[in-house]
Amino acid sequence: MQLVETHIAEITLEVKRLQEYGVGIFKRITTKSALKKAIKKEMVFVDGKVASTATFIKGGEKIEFRYTVDDNLDTRLKLNLHVIYEDDYLAIINKPAGILVSGNGFKTVANALSQNLKTSPIFDAVLPQPVHRLDYATTGCLLVGKTNTSIIALNQLFESKKIHKIYYAVTIGSMKPSGTIDIPIDGKPAISTFQVLETIASQRFKFLNLVKLSPKTGRRHQLRKHMLAIGNPILGDATYFLKDLLLKGNGLYLQAYSLEFTHPISEGRMFITALSAKKFIKLFPNYISETKGS
Repeated sequence: MQLVETHIAEITLEVKRLQEYGVGIFKRITTKSALKKAIKKEMVFVDGKVASTATFIKGGEKIEFRYTVDDNLDTRLKLNLHVIYEDDYLAIINKPAGILVSGNGFKTVANALSQNLKTSPIFDAVLPQPVHRLDYATTGCLLVGKTNTSIIALNQLFESKKIHKIYYAVTIGSMKPSGTIDIPIDGKPAISTFQVLETIASQRFKFLNLVKLSPKTGRRHQLRKHMLAIGNPILGDATYFLKDLLLKGNGLYLQAYSLEFTHPISEGRMFITALSAKKFIKLFPNYISETKGS
C-alpha cells in the first residue's frame, strides 16, 4: 500500500536546500542522512515533481514523501525506553544496547519513541525523532526532537558543534593519564580527547581503564577507531580490537554519559546524564558510585 506524507513549506525569506529544510518535516524520516536517501530514491516530490538534492525551497511549496508499507506488518514496535528528560520540545532517552537508533529496519529506537514519550501540544509537533546517532552496541544519552522547530534547531547545534558530549569507556592496556587524539578517519579530520579516571589490574588484559572521552568531531565509530589507533581498544568491541584481546558476551563498554547544550526554545542551559551502566559499576564501583546522577 502506498502512503503519502504532505508538508507545505513555510513562507520564508531564507531560501534553503530541500535536504536542509526537510529535516524533521516527515514523521518517517528521522535524520538528515535518511532524508538524503529518500531524495535519491525519488521518494520526495516538490509541487508534484521528483525532487533532488539540488532542489531549493523558497516557501509555499507542497512537499510530499511517498512510500509503501506492508499491509500485513504490525507497525507498532513494543519497546519500553528509559526517558531521562522530556518537555514539549525535546526529550533525552537512555538508549539500550543492541538496537539501532533509526534506519529501514522495524526494530529501531525511532519506531518506539511515540509510545514512550508524551505527545507535544505545540503547533508544529511531529512524531518524536532522534537528532543524532549512537552505535548499535552503545548505550546512553540520545537526544530527540518533538517539534519541527526544535529538530531543525538541534541539528544546527550539532552542525555548529555546540552540543558537548561526554562518553565513558573501559579500555584495555597501559595508558597515559590524558591526551588528544588527532587521527583522520576516512580521510577526514577527527579529534577526540581522553582522560583516565581509574585503572585496575587484570589477569587477562594486564590493565583496564575507566576513561572519560569527548569527541570534538562526529565521524562514524570515531571513539572506537581512535582508541584502537593508540593501542587501547574499548573492552568488548567486536569490530575494533587487538588479536586475542576480544571480550565476548558482555557487549561494548562504551556509554554516552552526558549531553550539555543550550535549550533551543527556552535558552536554558541543559546538562543531562545517564545512570552509569551496571557492567561499569562492577568494574569500577568507587568512582562510578560517586559520579552517578551528577
